[in-house]
Amino acid sequence: MQASNARTPIDSHSATIHVAIELSMKSWIIVIHSPDQDRLSRHRLEPGDSEGLLALIAKVRARAARVLGRAPAVVSCYEAGYDGFWLHRRLVAAGIENVVIDPASLTVDRRARRAKTDRIDGEKMIRSLMAYRRDEPRVMSVVRVPSPEQEDARRRSRERARLIQEQTGHLNRIKALLRTLGLAAGEPGRRNWAAWLAHQRDWQGQSVPPQLRAEIVREHARLMLVRDQIKALAAAPAPVATAAASAHLARLKSLGPAFSDTLASELLWKDFRNRRQVGAYCGLAPSPWQSGGVEHDQGIDKAGNRRARHAAIELAWLWLQHQPQSALSRWFHDRVGEQRGRVRRIAIVALARKLVIALWRFLTTGLVPTGAVLKA
Repeated sequence: MQASNARTPIDSHSATIHVAIELSMKSWIIVIHSPDQDRLSRHRLEPGDSEGLLALIAKVRARAARVLGRAPAVVSCYEAGYDGFWLHRRLVAAGIENVVIDPASLTVDRRARRAKTDRIDGEKMIRSLMAYRRDEPRVMSVVRVPSPEQEDARRRSRERARLIQEQTGHLNRIKALLRTLGLAAGEPGRRNWAAWLAHQRDWQGQSVPPQLRAEIVREHARLMLVRDQIKALAAAPAPVATAAASAHLARLKSLGPAFSDTLASELLWKDFRNRRQVGAYCGLAPSPWQSGGVEHDQGIDKAGNRRARHAAIELAWLWLQHQPQSALSRWFHDRVGEQRGRVRRIAIVALARKLVIALWRFLTTGLVPTGAVLKA
């Protein structure tokens, strides 16, 4: 099920119950604006108590119906975060219109020491929701909710990223422990590495102390388990929701199965309307600063999908290596030349933005990036 981003302007004569849900691990704070009352009501529920939430909304709706003579509509909202999208689907299934808010899009007090509580956040959300439904521009940004299949397809690339990070941690730990004795780690990725370790001697001709060796062997066992899981994950079939997009992207040289899978599941499953939306979703949009005579660029805003942005920048470096004759690579080298350091890092971010837009066009229209080479 896809969530619609279309806003329905409120008729000034209609009655609607607005509900803001402030989620946390400790409790849920529910702020309600009902047309039969001239003030906001606040309620506290146990975290995850969706049935209690629906019962509370039904109670308020029945009370308002007695006053208004008809049952009012209900619109709710909550911020995207730890709870994901299950609550959105639960509310929609109950016939409640719900929007998931991008937390970074809500305006905040600019005082150096601003007050922040769940109660204040809930009131701020409900006022933003009411303004949003009045069709006021730039009140807040609404997250497009993926389908359950699209959300599940992300698990593959995200698990792989966590496993690779864990693998690096185990390797670094083994090397650090052996460095305390002045020993090199050799090749910890081999399965018989523990037997090799038993024959290593330090500068005094002594073997690795028994407790340290036992710790290193256990660390190596965890490393082998992680590597086995990475191999099993790579051998597993691609998720159905992103298999076609991933296979299409993999036709381009420099895009392997891992990158194609990450881009398809994290970025290119959305139906973007233009290139600006693509760059903004990756957090690669510029953030200018202009006030009076002061005007400068603050760099990219780093909003949106962090995983997609990291993959895009890493892919930009690979693109320079494997697609040197493409128009994007020539654009980069023409502007950077032999410069190193900060200028090169800034240019690679610009290249990453151009690259994800080119890949979006390649996936949606079949237009191959200019000068790019396809795999045989």
